Amino acid sequence: MPYSAAHKARSRERILTSATELFCRYGFDKVSIGQIMKLAKMTHGAFYAHFASKEALYNASIHETLEGSRAARLVKGPLSVKHLTALVANYWNLQELERKHKPGPETVLFNEIGNENAEIRTLFEASYQRMRKMLETRLIALSRLKKLPFEPDRQVIAEKSRAILASLVGAVAIAKSLPEEEERRNILEAAQRQILLMLGVKESELDGMLTAVGQGD
Repeated sequence: MPYSAAHKARSRERILTSATELFCRYGFDKVSIGQIMKLAKMTHGAFYAHFASKEALYNASIHETLEGSRAARLVKGPLSVKHLTALVANYWNLQELERKHKPGPETVLFNEIGNENAEIRTLFEASYQRMRKMLETRLIALSRLKKLPFEPDRQVIAEKSRAILASLVGAVAIAKSLPEEEERRNILEAAQRQILLMLGVKESELDGMLTAVGQGD
């Protein structure tokens, strides 16, 4: 007797959930179909009843969960520098790396740096463009409300968004490769401070802002 449509949908969702968990933590190349199916508590052979390839599953797992991610929710929140800081700084802080709950799919930005797979590179670019545009939209809105110390000039905003992402992704990529927790924390905190300075936070307010962001999770 063939499985019902509802059963097939549940099975597909189990695979997607397991794949997103593993892909976002370890990246495309370090995860096998066998590992995904083991986490989903399903047989290896069941995989191809739902997905044509690991690349197809990766694509689906990223797009399926992107809109429900923490970053997507934050961008719809109140307009404030503190809230923007939560989006661009706290999202990738050291605490986020250490947590055991499901990571957000935007982690593709630092998990897939240098990946030569054409499909993964396309997804990497899409994730980068999405995050950059998200930041630009928020920065423009805040600057128009006079909550940032610069005008809503699109070229200026675009450069700041690129600098923020470069600082974040670079810092996290380095920190993930270091064994010493103290140095990892120092690198990420330095990146956070630079981001806050780019957003117009005064030197005297940095420690308070970082503490507030860390507690706002």
